[in-house]
Amino acid sequence: MQPSFTLGHSMDTSTNNTRFANSGCVEAQTANTPTAIQVIWSHCAANCGGRCALRFEVEDGRAVGVGSCPASAPDGTPLPQACVRGRRMLAWAESPLRLKWPFKRTGPRGSGLYERITWDEAIDIASSKLRDTIDRFGNDAVFIAYGTNANCTTARPFNRLMNCLGGYLSRYNDYSCAQATWAAKYCFGMKPDDGSSFEQAFSADLVIAFGANPTVANDGGANIGAQWRRLAKQEGTRIIVIDPRKTESIMGNVEWLPITPGTDAALVAAIAWELIQKNAVDLDFLHTYCVGFDEVTMPEAFRGKHMSYHDYVTGEGYDRIAKTPEWAEGICGIAASDIRSLAHSIAYARRLHVLSGWGPQRRSNGEWSAWAAMALPCLVGHVGLEGTSNGLYPWHHRVLSSSLPAGRNPVAASIPVFETIHAIEHGEEMTAENSGVRGASRLEHGIKYLINYAGNSLTNQHSDVRHSHEVLADESKCEFILGIDTVMCDSLKYADVIFPDLLRIEQQSQTSGGADWGHIVTGQPVPTHRDEQKSAYEMARLMAASLGVEQEFTLGRTEGDWIRALYDETREQQPELGLPEFEEAQRAGIVSVWRGPHVALKAFRESPDEHPLATASGKIELFSEAILRDTAGWELREGDTLTCLSTLTPIPAYIPEWTEAGIPNAKMPLRLTGFHDRARIHSSWGFDEKLKSMFPQVVWMNANDAAKCGIADGNRVLVRNHQGEVCLPAKLTSDIVEGTVAISQGAWHDAQHIGGREVDFGGCINTLTVYRSSPLAKGNPQHTNICRVTKFAK
Repeated sequence: MQPSFTLGHSMDTSTNNTRFANSGCVEAQTANTPTAIQVIWSHCAANCGGRCALRFEVEDGRAVGVGSCPASAPDGTPLPQACVRGRRMLAWAESPLRLKWPFKRTGPRGSGLYERITWDEAIDIASSKLRDTIDRFGNDAVFIAYGTNANCTTARPFNRLMNCLGGYLSRYNDYSCAQATWAAKYCFGMKPDDGSSFEQAFSADLVIAFGANPTVANDGGANIGAQWRRLAKQEGTRIIVIDPRKTESIMGNVEWLPITPGTDAALVAAIAWELIQKNAVDLDFLHTYCVGFDEVTMPEAFRGKHMSYHDYVTGEGYDRIAKTPEWAEGICGIAASDIRSLAHSIAYARRLHVLSGWGPQRRSNGEWSAWAAMALPCLVGHVGLEGTSNGLYPWHHRVLSSSLPAGRNPVAASIPVFETIHAIEHGEEMTAENSGVRGASRLEHGIKYLINYAGNSLTNQHSDVRHSHEVLADESKCEFILGIDTVMCDSLKYADVIFPDLLRIEQQSQTSGGADWGHIVTGQPVPTHRDEQKSAYEMARLMAASLGVEQEFTLGRTEGDWIRALYDETREQQPELGLPEFEEAQRAGIVSVWRGPHVALKAFRESPDEHPLATASGKIELFSEAILRDTAGWELREGDTLTCLSTLTPIPAYIPEWTEAGIPNAKMPLRLTGFHDRARIHSSWGFDEKLKSMFPQVVWMNANDAAKCGIADGNRVLVRNHQGEVCLPAKLTSDIVEGTVAISQGAWHDAQHIGGREVDFGGCINTLTVYRSSPLAKGNPQHTNICRVTKFAK
């Protein structure tokens, strides 16, 4: 690739894969305005993967407008153009809800009652409480909550601060893809986004996507949303999206295959049955590259026990049920004839490209749903070849490989992030066997000091908001909560002291994102209205100074020094990228780098002995002895595994969802699932009134289900279950399967008391989600829910 894209004027480089432009802080004088308009480039920092460029116009020392770059350069190079959310960043900065100065809580936790204090007071309280907690309980009583952390290279200063002080109780997993993470680890020894780059799909004749909605989840920027729109127009490529809901990505040539949520593994098993019956599986591939498909490839200790995936599918093992299309029809809601037709298309595809979104794996059986999607292309040997993918989320390019070093954490113990509220409530009861504690056999005590930075996952984004409120409101459990954010989100109402944060656009910053074309955006401070907000790095530095570790924390560097040093480190680690000097990257604003298209498992396919996988066997595992070994002695609950087993299931089988939360009954006759929409990334922008008016929060409901309840389109309805009640307008449609309703995630919780009951009028789906971790990953199963829907009568 030749280096030359331009927003201002093109620059010469000595590499063949890097393009950058002068998009920096250059004053422009227009013919019709007497005042010079200064252009400053910065970036969005939301947790969507885009990390898109934002172009601010500054007049008289104040930002007056925000836009972005073009979608592509004249030569076709994709550019990180911001979506509608990113273009609302200036409105966020100027919002009347901005936190302007430090606060101290004056009312009960959760009441939102605070008084203004000085920075000196705020730093002193937070630091002295931290020191007291460490002295009384030890460093393992301190926890940094999960947050999106305003993604950029210096976004996690509190982890570094805590390691300078002796460490903290750490966490693993995230809220997005814990189940897929663990399934990918055991199947491929890979990460959940280690699929082929999406550009490979253009060389396929059949693309199957399980629950992927990239035009919403990955909109903006040089991201796969733009690639998907191009693919949807391509002649000769058949695209099938398997999803309970007809999403925005089902456009052009894309076909929708509706499915009952949580049943993807049953569909794959039925496809496997049909392929086996028609002798259409690729036995050469399965016997060469895989473990556990049939007796030939089973680990020696398990041969002759009918524990292979083949025997599960044919009914010779496990539950002794043949996984025929007729069997799957009653589970998935897909006609047996359609399953056979799909299996036929898979068998005769020249190149099959299978990918998965992360919605289907956020379920009680999500580890096995994700694993089944990984198994599907293996059955026909469409892995490691041009045009194929391995059932994982598409590979995407992150140019920057370095971020603020956290240092070594002397505390060995860690917990699954989804167990945070449990670790506050009864941490001393949590063990490796019942809660996935790692690095220790058990926790010595609950979380006593919690740092909540740039996150809304204590309540709003965590399951069972009402339960979380009860736990967080009890000051005898977690004794001190430090909150750091830009606006008063729901989770921040439980903070004892609040530090007001700067947005990333308001400070020097650097981030990277993209897909096949990766990019770096180097942002300069945008002049907005400022009060007493500080950067997170400066807050952590002030606490470090108060606690006597400032030099260890900063190493004599400002945040700007760290940004430069981390960029230079990336240049040294990846010289093949040909990145420009820091000053040039800063002046250009945007640097694009080509790294695709990437083919997942290509090296393994070409030479499995020279390039073994990071699995226990070095091969693709459709039976995992490692799962049985790693989870031996774990305490299982009803619904965690196949009813015929006392261990976790070691193959990608269909496991019905939890009875109490996922199987409809007379009192709770409908399934409830969540999804992403354009109004928010998680709960970011959840307060923005314009976005809320553009994309109203509603409950999707099949028109046939609504007719049974006497509900008309637009009626306000109550969605209720054992966790709580939500009041929203109903959107009646045929674009969701019968028996299922859907509410987009991330809306801000807004509880009001009506007739002695607490009803959430904000439409937060986590008012209704069950708080129980998935069996293997101990991950977030927030799409596994049941409910009933009735007309709202105040």
